Amino acid sequence: MKIDRLLGIVIYLLNHNTVSAALLAKKFEVSTRTIQRDIESLCLGGIPIVSLHGVNGGYSIEDNFRLEKQIASSEDYQYITTALEGMNSAYRNNKLEDTLEKLLSISKRNVDIKPQIKLDLSTSREGNYVDEYVKIIDNAIKEEHIIEFEYTNSYGDKSLKLVEPLAIIFKWYSWYMFGYAREKKDYRLYKLVRMRNLKELKGFFSIKHEDINELLEKHEKQDNRNYMDVKILCKKEIRVSVEEYFPNGSIEELENKDFILGFKIPSNEIGWKGILLGYGNKIKILEPQELRDEFITKAKEIIGVYE
Repeated sequence: MKIDRLLGIVIYLLNHNTVSAALLAKKFEVSTRTIQRDIESLCLGGIPIVSLHGVNGGYSIEDNFRLEKQIASSEDYQYITTALEGMNSAYRNNKLEDTLEKLLSISKRNVDIKPQIKLDLSTSREGNYVDEYVKIIDNAIKEEHIIEFEYTNSYGDKSLKLVEPLAIIFKWYSWYMFGYAREKKDYRLYKLVRMRNLKELKGFFSIKHEDINELLEKHEKQDNRNYMDVKILCKKEIRVSVEEYFPNGSIEELENKDFILGFKIPSNEIGWKGILLGYGNKIKILEPQELRDEFITKAKEIIGVYE
């Protein structure tokens, strides 16, 4: 419906700076001419939309404009509360729980919609001390305070870190902190479960940092980890399990229904190696040779423990 699209355009412009007609057309799946007509309709309706010309031109809304009326439907509230409930299952926070209670109260006053999606991240919780670390880092980010902690990397090396925290991120079933490392003078991603003796210090940030989303995007593009190409012969009975743990891997099925799994993975990460060891005699590493040798050594060490 046109009214839904008009409202969507206003909300999108409120959440972004300058947006081109082409981008809006792609976003709302209409032509640029339709967007231009919609903008004219909004202007006639009193919405203060500014049109900017040039290479970086587009549409924007005056900074002092706000939507005063409630525009979220009960279904919108359901999606919001589902997301918050999922976050709350992974991270206990009083403020988060208060916000969730308010939204649940508002949504229940509207049409009661039973949630069709449930996010349960409780199995991903990493212990009480990680929850406490999230709170400390969250406060340090708000106050722009530096933090200090002992860190153990994936090689087992320990060092003392002094970091300007910029964001807390939950991904790959774990909590991470993204920040500016004082010693390295560069941005780094730290896994909270590898931190010890975390302290919030009174010192303030040393530099003005760019937009966090832009920094994260740049950091992801600068992945300098060493990767290895792996090929493994797998028995047919573990097909479903392999597809679950290695969803991005390639699978070449053989005549007897066994298959060859291929994937690219950071060589210094150990989690995926543990998964492979768990398959026992259901797999055989084909390449690289260094991984074959490593698994042979590990197997001998395990046997040695029980001899």
